[in-house]
Amino acid sequence: MTTASETARTTEVPGGDGPLKRAIGPKLLILFVIGDILGTGIYATTGKVAGKVGGALWLPFLIGFIVAVLTAASYVELVGKYPKAAGAALYTQKAFKVPFVTFIVAFLVMCSGLASASAAARAFSGDYFLEFTDAVPATLIAILFILALAALNLRGVSESVKANVVLTIVELSGLAIILGIGAWAVFSGDGEASRLTEFEASGTGYALITSVLGATALGFFAFVGFEDSVNMAEETKDPIRTFPRAIFIGVAVTGTIYVLVALVSSLLVDHRTLAGSSGPLLEVVKAGGVDFPPKLFALIALFAVTNSALINIMMASRLCYGLANEGILPRAMGKVLPGRCTPVVGIVFVSVLAIGLVTTGEIEGLSDTTAFLLLCVFAVVNVAVLVLRRDRVAHKHFRTPTALPVLGAVTALVLASPLADRDAEVYIRAGVLLAIGIALWAVNKAVLKARGESSPTTADR
Repeated sequence: MTTASETARTTEVPGGDGPLKRAIGPKLLILFVIGDILGTGIYATTGKVAGKVGGALWLPFLIGFIVAVLTAASYVELVGKYPKAAGAALYTQKAFKVPFVTFIVAFLVMCSGLASASAAARAFSGDYFLEFTDAVPATLIAILFILALAALNLRGVSESVKANVVLTIVELSGLAIILGIGAWAVFSGDGEASRLTEFEASGTGYALITSVLGATALGFFAFVGFEDSVNMAEETKDPIRTFPRAIFIGVAVTGTIYVLVALVSSLLVDHRTLAGSSGPLLEVVKAGGVDFPPKLFALIALFAVTNSALINIMMASRLCYGLANEGILPRAMGKVLPGRCTPVVGIVFVSVLAIGLVTTGEIEGLSDTTAFLLLCVFAVVNVAVLVLRRDRVAHKHFRTPTALPVLGAVTALVLASPLADRDAEVYIRAGVLLAIGIALWAVNKAVLKARGESSPTTADR
C-alpha cells in the first residue's frame, strides 16, 4: 500500500497525459481557501443583500456561515476518503453510480464556477474600476480580464497559487480597513445603530421569512469557494491530513469577517445606498469619516475580485482535467501542457465559456445563479456523504457527525427553493445551462457508442 508521504510526492492519474505537480502545502492551502471564499461576494454583493433584507444584512451572512460549515464538513470527509481532483462529481458517482447524474452534477459545478468568475469580471468592470476611468466599455474590460487570468493559469499552478497568496493578503487588508473604519465610527459615536435591526420586508410573517431566505441565498455566494479547493487534492501535499484544517479555518475566518463587515456597512451606510452600488464597500469608505483615499480602496477591491475569478477559472479547469481522467468528459480535456504541467485544454475551454457568460447578466443575477447551482450540488453532496458511509477505505480520515450532513442537505434545499424569493431569470439561466448539459451528455454518449466504446465510471477506479 502506498504511504501518505509517497502519495504526496506525485499522483499518476490513469488515462491522463501525466501527473499534476504537488506544489501546495498546508499554509498555502489555508490561504488558498480563504482567498477563494473572500473576494467578489463580500466586495460586490453586500449591497444586493442589503437591498433584499434591509439594514439587518448581517443576519443573512450569519445564517450563510452556518450553512457553509454544515456542507464544508461533508466535503472534508469526502476529500479525505477520496483525495482526487473530480470533487462533487466523484462523490456523486461513487454514491449513486448513475453516470448521467454524475455528469449533470459535474456540469453544474463547472457552470457555477464560471458564473462566479463572470460575476467577478462584471464586478471588476463596475464602480470600483470607474473610480479610475469610464473610457473603456465594461464588457470589453471583463473579457480582457478573463483572458489575462487564463494566461496566468497556463503559466502554472505554483504561479497561480502564489498569485493567490498575494491577492489574498491584499483583499484581507481591504476588509481590515473596513473593520478599522467601523471601529473608529463606533468609538467616535458615528453611525446609526438602529439600522442593524431594520428589515426591508414589513411584518413578521411569510414576507419577512422569504426576504431573509432570499438575502441568505444571495449572501451565500460570498461563502462559496471552499468546495473548489477539493479539486486541488492531486496538487496538495498530504491532502488527507491537510484539508480538514484548511477548510474549517478558511470558513471560520471568512465567516467572522463577513459578519463584522456587514455590521459596519449597515452601521455607516443606508441599505438603499448600498443596494444601488456595484462597489458597496467603497460607499462605506466614503461615509466612514476617515481620510482614506477612495481610489486606493478601489484598487484593493479590484485585486479582491481578481482573486475570485482567478481561483474559479483555475478550479473549473482542474474539474475538466479530473473528469476527463475519470472518463466522464472526453480524454482531450485531460491534456497537460508539456513543461508547465497545467491542464491546457481545460483552461482554454472554461475561459471561452466564461467569456460567453459575461454577456448574459449583471453581478446580482450571475451571483445568485452561482449560489443556486451550488446549493443544488451541496444538497447532493450532503446526501452522498451519508450513502458512502458504507464504503470503507484503508486509510484513516475525518468523519463528520451524521447530523451535520442531514441539516446541510435540508438547508441547501430550502435556500435553493422558491422560498428564497429569487428572480425568475436565475431559474431560467440555470435551466438553460442544464439543457446545454443534457445536450452535451447525449452527444458524448452518441459519439462513444459510434466508436464502440463504453464510458468508465469513477466507481471503477
